[in-house]
Amino acid sequence: MGPNILAIESSCDDTAAAVIQNGHILSNIVANQEVHQKWGGVVPELASRAHMANIVPTVDLALKKAGVQKQDLHAIAFTQGPGLLGSLLVGTCFAKSLAQSLGIPLIPVNHMKAHILAHFIEDPKPSFPFLCLTVSGGHTQIVQVEDYHTMTVIGETLDDAAGEAFDKAAKIMGLPYPGGPMLDKLAQEGDERAFDFAKSRVPDLSFSFSGIKTSILYYLRKRVAEDPDFVEKNLNDLCASIQRNIVEMLTDKLTKATKKTGIREVAIAGGVSANSELRKQLGIFGKNKGWNTYIPRFEYCTDNAAMIAMTAHFKYLAGDFGDLGTVPMARMKI
Repeated sequence: MGPNILAIESSCDDTAAAVIQNGHILSNIVANQEVHQKWGGVVPELASRAHMANIVPTVDLALKKAGVQKQDLHAIAFTQGPGLLGSLLVGTCFAKSLAQSLGIPLIPVNHMKAHILAHFIEDPKPSFPFLCLTVSGGHTQIVQVEDYHTMTVIGETLDDAAGEAFDKAAKIMGLPYPGGPMLDKLAQEGDERAFDFAKSRVPDLSFSFSGIKTSILYYLRKRVAEDPDFVEKNLNDLCASIQRNIVEMLTDKLTKATKKTGIREVAIAGGVSANSELRKQLGIFGKNKGWNTYIPRFEYCTDNAAMIAMTAHFKYLAGDFGDLGTVPMARMKI
């Protein structure tokens, strides 16, 4: 029987716990925080308080669903960063305390590496080396993955992230938080060619989303001044057009990365990889360009503890452990 590892994820506003046994996920529990909807975005202090209330019942449920006792665990894994410092601190302190009480090792995990290694939870799994477009509310990166432990960022955003651009565009149009998924839903009934927006031109494999956010803001401000009901009348078309523009920015750079590296194994990960248009376009590009493409199941795209557990499994096998001096890191590179 392989190692039993309890994994904890608390990088932002979801409290999550998972149990992995010999590389197989036995449970994956996520407690969402609805408190942030009132404010239209994540409030760090409220997130920290909610983590403190949720972490014990979430871990307890994960263990019960897996049918694993605390005494049967071989290690405790947790998200070290990047993320909100207060949120990370709750998960880190809980993991340290539990590991110390059980006398078992700690495994700190990089949240962004975990998004990438979520591809190894289920088949089909990418072959090494592969490229992974990692897109979320806080990050947009193209990562060249050599093995489970060796990864190099070959392109990243110079300012805002793709997920933040989706959410900000949704907020400008008055959509409720979280705006990205709502924008995706409304886009299904819209004309993606109805509107176009200016995009920042940046070199090589870099991204920039500040320009398109400004373009959307100024365009809507001008049209609403002419017709106060403009957004309401054109909401579906606006959502579809915004989504197309942002997805095009992502796939254009991904195409350049495959040409530059010669790698045909291509994956996407992170919260924005749940976007229906991005998933659709990756499939189309795969067929047209001869890529082998990989997309995680929806529950492994957004923040979850199963991806932390999968990463911890590989670190456990490599003997890569942390200690009680390990500290959370709000900013943490791959």
